[in-house]
Amino acid sequence: MVFDFFKKRAEEGVAQLENLATSAKEGRLSEGLLDAATYTQQSNQAFAAGLAKSRNKLLYDLDSLINNQGVDFLDDLEDVLIQADIGITTADDVMDEVRSLRLDSETFLSRDDLRSILRGKLLEALESSDMERNIKFSTAENQPTVLFVMGANGMGKTTTIGKLASRLTVEGNQKVMLAACDTFRAAAVEQLEMWANRANVTCFSPTIEGDSGDRKKATSPSAVLYSALDKAINENYDTVIVDTSGRLSNNDALTAELVKMKKVIQNKLSTTVDEETGKNIPNMNVPHETLLVIDAAQGRMALDSAKQWHKELGLTGLVLTKLDGSAKGGSVVAVSRDLSIPVKLVGVGEGINDLRDFEPESFVDSLLGIGTAGGSTAKNAKDEGAALAKRLEDLRRNRDERTKELKKTPPKSTSGPSVPAMPDLSLDDLDIEEDGDDDGIQVITQTKSKAAKSKNKKKKKKKKKGKR
Repeated sequence: MVFDFFKKRAEEGVAQLENLATSAKEGRLSEGLLDAATYTQQSNQAFAAGLAKSRNKLLYDLDSLINNQGVDFLDDLEDVLIQADIGITTADDVMDEVRSLRLDSETFLSRDDLRSILRGKLLEALESSDMERNIKFSTAENQPTVLFVMGANGMGKTTTIGKLASRLTVEGNQKVMLAACDTFRAAAVEQLEMWANRANVTCFSPTIEGDSGDRKKATSPSAVLYSALDKAINENYDTVIVDTSGRLSNNDALTAELVKMKKVIQNKLSTTVDEETGKNIPNMNVPHETLLVIDAAQGRMALDSAKQWHKELGLTGLVLTKLDGSAKGGSVVAVSRDLSIPVKLVGVGEGINDLRDFEPESFVDSLLGIGTAGGSTAKNAKDEGAALAKRLEDLRRNRDERTKELKKTPPKSTSGPSVPAMPDLSLDDLDIEEDGDDDGIQVITQTKSKAAKSKNKKKKKKKKKGKR
């Protein structure tokens, strides 16, 4: 089955239909149906298993919250979302949606209400229209695709390269070369050569100087890359996957080496020549992908490093590894949204076949325990995601209708008992007395207005005349 990083998802669906039609003509309809179903089932099972820890923790927290809704419900929900590592921005979006969809502050939400809201907002965060999730491949003649892979030590970078090489070979029938450009870390080249053997692909290793076999005397990363690209072009390789030295983003020397390697690729794969100087004009469209490998267990801790690398090199995609061993699967949402970079591949296990295309819907459903992707074995499991999407649609429609009705209703009168008007006072109506204490503080006391005093005098005169 052709996966989505070779063709668009629409083409993938057409291929499945064509396969079904062919199978039907040959009297193998059940076999064709099984092939199409197996593709989806395998993907769902991989996500369900890989996100088990993240799912179990999140669902436990949500169920506890639903069963004990009280005055602190919103605060508790916000805590659960932040602990799920989905990021502050997405958590705020979910909270705003919950507030707007509740009838009032005392209305309780059902479990499915909350899951439908979470599902909708997480998908919106991951399915940005400007994010291209398909791996980009070369369309130029006699030019190999170059995938530039980077990341800190211990993230699973070399392992990811081996798994990706296997997929390209088995599923894409490609001729693949691994360029061993990590000449700094001990045993890095040997590790990549081991993965090349497992994936049955070529590994271009650094030249060792002299007879000592000392890797410390190996050629520089940029020189290794240049020679690897030269060999790949001359021998018609389809794809070159470049392994780089593991580094932290604050290592200026190694980051500069990465920038230099990227320039080597742009010059080597140049397609135009400057007429005046006769020199190649750098091809700014390569490498075709610059992928950053991130350990899922790091969660949002990887953000700062990713931001720095993105600034220096221009990342085109993320690969999330060790998803099966982490309870921080929600970090996929935070990292991808904050960086505006798509997650393209995820590692869901230790096997060579455990590198999967990132499917937002399958991922979210698995994280929230929805449908077959979430591990459900119920009869209606395959329709659960669609049912929750319809539920959210209904909740939003009801909210919009309530809002319209409120706008039509005139505001209620706020008339109440009249408050007597205060007399108009001026500075002339105030007596200012000086307090004779040590601080010399003036104490201003309001006395009766002069007008009031004159009225009182007139009243007293009238009473006296009446007595006479």
